[in-house]
Amino acid sequence: MADLNERYPDNAPGRYYVDMNCIDCDVCRDSAQENFRRNDGGGYSFVYKQPETEAEREECERVRGECPVDAIGDNG
Repeated sequence: MADLNERYPDNAPGRYYVDMNCIDCDVCRDSAQENFRRNDGGGYSFVYKQPETEAEREECERVRGECPVDAIGDNG
């Protein structure tokens, strides 16, 4: 389970975040491209933009469940 206290500072403020357990597997970036980006220097993903539509929110929820290391959190 993602830990709010270990979230990356790159995450956009809001409900979803990625924490330090991220293994840079591409799952979130491939499936929710509007919301997740890669920090190339750090080798991890982060929430670039919080979801603005129901479709984006559903994608964020889906990839949160698919994250192999549970690094995507929902603080909402």
